[in-house]
Amino acid sequence: MLPSGLFYLLILLFPGFLYGARILALFPVPSQSHYYHALPYLKNLASLGHEITLVSPFPPEKPVNNIYDIYVPEVFNSFDELLKTMTTPKNTWEFFDATNEFVYNITKDVFNNDGVRREILRPGKAQFDLIIVDIWKYDAFYGLAAYFEAPIIGLAPCGTDWKIDEMVGSPSPMSYLQSPSSYLYDLDTFGGRMAHFVERSISWFTWHWHYEKKHEALYKKYFPKIAETKPLSEISQNIALVLVNQHFTLGPPRPYVPNVIEVGGMHIDQQPKALTQELEDFIQGAGEHGVIYFSLGTNVRTKNMVEDRKRILIEAFGSLPQRILWKFDDEELQDIPSNVLVRKWLPQQDILAHPKVKLFITHGGMQSTIESIHYGKPMLGLPFFYDQFTNVDHIKKQGLGLALNYHDMTSDELKDTILQLLTEKRFEVTARIAGARYRDQPMKPLETAVWWTHYVLRHKGAPHMRVAGRKLNFFTHHSLDVLGTVLLAIIVVLAIVLIIVFSVCKISKNILTRLVVKKRRKRKVR
Repeated sequence: MLPSGLFYLLILLFPGFLYGARILALFPVPSQSHYYHALPYLKNLASLGHEITLVSPFPPEKPVNNIYDIYVPEVFNSFDELLKTMTTPKNTWEFFDATNEFVYNITKDVFNNDGVRREILRPGKAQFDLIIVDIWKYDAFYGLAAYFEAPIIGLAPCGTDWKIDEMVGSPSPMSYLQSPSSYLYDLDTFGGRMAHFVERSISWFTWHWHYEKKHEALYKKYFPKIAETKPLSEISQNIALVLVNQHFTLGPPRPYVPNVIEVGGMHIDQQPKALTQELEDFIQGAGEHGVIYFSLGTNVRTKNMVEDRKRILIEAFGSLPQRILWKFDDEELQDIPSNVLVRKWLPQQDILAHPKVKLFITHGGMQSTIESIHYGKPMLGLPFFYDQFTNVDHIKKQGLGLALNYHDMTSDELKDTILQLLTEKRFEVTARIAGARYRDQPMKPLETAVWWTHYVLRHKGAPHMRVAGRKLNFFTHHSLDVLGTVLLAIIVVLAIVLIIVFSVCKISKNILTRLVVKKRRKRKVR
């Protein structure tokens, strides 16, 4: 038997030792970066004895104990159209309208999925103790929390934004914090702050005046009895915890309320694996020049890349003394130089961990950025959309790398920028310092995420962590009603003072006029 002291220590440190919770995890975004951000976290919970029902568009590579998958491939139907929308110039209103419509359609597709209806929504079929969801405007999903009387934990793979801040009552000042967006503003200037204010306002209006109502209607359709007594807005204000994929060393530091926890990089494998013999031989063959790793993530595909851009990349890479590992979905590219190896899939973290890898050319996605910082590698950013612009901007400002515009860069510009990053040691030194700062944490990000998940389970949703500000409307939250009253009072007082001054002046004028008239009369009499 375990000694009593050790037994209670295990209970305190490992709540899963007491019981296994039934967890519903919803990650329907048809983007691998969202899925693979959450997967290590879910696997860790499953290994501790929790039973997880995972809703996602990605079938598992192999079965995982305690994870039951519900496959929702229909969410891919409009994904290519969204990628086109996000990379095609549009006005701000059209951009937010398109992304909101895309997320709304995903929400509908999930609710209409046969597996979801059969295994989750059918009365009496399932019961869950916790809901974990990708917290990106999927508000109708929050109705599941009321349906199962379970707390919600939200994962924010791209970091927090104004809407997440609004739900939990977290400060979100527009003056120095920008939400993930395909537009980048210089918040150090008045013009930049004004443009950012306009964009934030449009984003706010498109959601609250249109799509919030659409999600409310979806909620009423699938949870009609609950909707009679509990509006969706009330449920969305009771998010138990948000695990945000950010850390103050990875982006601009920002304030959070107690139930928003930074777990940036929780997907990182703390023990990199050995590379295949093919990759190891290719890297070692680079000699003292080293290797450049090039990946534009999972959403930039062959069919979306014009021939002109391919030619520029191939010309620039072929003129370099370094070897290049290129992750790309077309291994049959023509005229590939001898120093370039193209593969559909490459073990990114294991490659970045290799000491001979000198530079990472990246699209600037959050996962890739964090991995590069973790392993202390300089970056060349080629952003395409959404949070990639703000991520790459931070990389430049911190001296971790440089950036180019993928759509109009030339072969010479690409080559010169790569050589600058490789020859100027300041980039390598800064990247190593940033990596050391990021890794210097009391707990690993994944351990932090699991600990706080258990905290929510132990304390029945931990309502004591939620701030009152989440329930306030915009005017009350920013004390605009109080400021308006004070301003009105000042105006009234000023008006009264002006009236008094005007009256005194008028009376004084009358008195002076009478005195003058009186004096004139006396003169006439004389």
